[in-house]
Amino acid sequence: MTSQHSSAYATTRGSTARAVAAGVRRIRAAGADPAAAPAAAGRLPRDLRGRARHPRSLVFAAGDLVVLSGLPGSGKSTLIRRAAPGRGVDSQDTRDRWDARAPAFLPYALYRPLVRLAHYAGLRRALRSGESVVVHDCGTQAWVRRWLAREARRRGTALHLVLLDVPPELARRGQRERGRGVSGYAFARHRRGVGRLITQVETGRPPQGCASAVLLDRDAATALTLLGFEHDFEPGRPAH
Repeated sequence: MTSQHSSAYATTRGSTARAVAAGVRRIRAAGADPAAAPAAAGRLPRDLRGRARHPRSLVFAAGDLVVLSGLPGSGKSTLIRRAAPGRGVDSQDTRDRWDARAPAFLPYALYRPLVRLAHYAGLRRALRSGESVVVHDCGTQAWVRRWLAREARRRGTALHLVLLDVPPELARRGQRERGRGVSGYAFARHRRGVGRLITQVETGRPPQGCASAVLLDRDAATALTLLGFEHDFEPGRPAH
């Protein structure tokens, strides 16, 4: 998968993200098309669902942004914690911090607007830092993707969509396991929003502003150990 500004590469169990990033840099230094990456890296397919073998890493170009979407309970926060440590901007983390400070008798619905405000303020700070980030998205907030796309254009980089396609019943189970659920009305709204995104990607039309899109099922998401960027592997740069 390639775009004008950047590419994303999938690595299998026989290769590492560090090798992929180094290979991409060598190709670019030689003036070649990054799509002509070594066979070990390969070109990233749009659809990683239903495969016998799944890549362990998704590596994007330095400076790019990634928006991770899917149903509530589909595993977005789990994937960010495991595969994008130090790169994630997750609304769930913001809620956890507020929950820890709020009195036990106070319903979440009363301070939910403040949690959202704090989350978007944190996202704004992360974007202004110039760093690459992976942004947790529920799939229903198109304005967030438009905001991220504008930021990517300002940087001269690209926005990518990584989309978790998880059956609704499995997402509901995920909500129960974490002890937090959404109402039937809200879940239906999420299903419609995520369903539209999946249809767009399946028909080869990434959402407006997204240079590329990748579809993951639960197995593909579980196999990922890295959702990162080339500059995470530059010599002398602290690991995230």
